[in-house]
Amino acid sequence: MNIEFYREYCLSKPATSEHLPFDENTLVFKVADKMFALCDINKFEGINLKCDPERAEELREQYDGIRPGYHMSKKHWNTVDVKGSVSDKLILELIDHSYELVFQSLPKKVREAILS
Repeated sequence: MNIEFYREYCLSKPATSEHLPFDENTLVFKVADKMFALCDINKFEGINLKCDPERAEELREQYDGIRPGYHMSKKHWNTVDVKGSVSDKLILELIDHSYELVFQSLPKKVREAILS
């Protein structure tokens, strides 16, 4: 996976925006002002994605390339290696999962506005 494809895929999600809130190297994707994905744009070796806590643990046990989220809540975030043992197909599934978790946490009015 390369950063251009990753960026385009994240931006294809409804109501997604991109930001550099921490520094000029950390690209963050948000749905309705809530983060669902972030990465270092200079290195692009891994991406941080939100994950259901039980699934996060399972994924970490199954894949060497999935670790507790770097600089994030270890319970709710994973860092996923984009240059190795994790397939692009799984990475896309995990981006979708992260987006859906954040989307579903939004107030009903906000979700409905996004979908309309």
